[in-house]
Amino acid sequence: MIHAVLWDNDGLLLDSEALFFELTRSFFAEAGFVLDETYWGLEYLGNAKHSSQIARELGMPPGTAGPLIEWRNNAFVERIRHTVPLMPKVRETIESLSGTVRLGLVTGSPRDKVELMHGPEGLLRHFEVIVTDDEVDNPKPHPEPYLKALEQLGLGPGQCLAVEDSRRGLASAHAAGIDCIVVPNALTRVQRFEHACAVEADVSGVIRHLHARNGLSR
Repeated sequence: MIHAVLWDNDGLLLDSEALFFELTRSFFAEAGFVLDETYWGLEYLGNAKHSSQIARELGMPPGTAGPLIEWRNNAFVERIRHTVPLMPKVRETIESLSGTVRLGLVTGSPRDKVELMHGPEGLLRHFEVIVTDDEVDNPKPHPEPYLKALEQLGLGPGQCLAVEDSRRGLASAHAAGIDCIVVPNALTRVQRFEHACAVEADVSGVIRHLHARNGLSR
């Protein structure tokens, strides 16, 4: 019996990963470096490499990379003060599940950015538990974020489903013993998801899996 669904945030609920990539690509281009979206999807979003490591691998001098990444970070914060688009079928799926199963958010973003991005949309009210980067010592792909969510919910891994968009998040959920559905986005679809219990085209597919496991009505 599944009692809770634990959701990633960036690139799954919100289209923030695309915004972050486009800003990064633009700033890198101004410095004369070409950032390929497949490379970003594999190495940054899949293998958890930091922007500074990506910059080094592209041959960017540290004296250039440091200030550039700081400018990019500031630009991203300013951008998310405005509306961040929801990914397809997110609102209707979350609202459909709210009240039928417990919902948690497990994200690698800090809490202030999560609240800033979600402010206008009001989706956070549906989540009983929110685990952000601020609350863990070991971010994804380490299992700690999901283990902390389980602890706060008082549930075991077999009582939950995780929903992720990347191999990094999938690895975190899998290491915590939680079955994970992957919904790839335009950047993460180049990755492989060997440990996923399912791969869906959009988040509405989660409802079907809950229906199969719990007999939920649609």
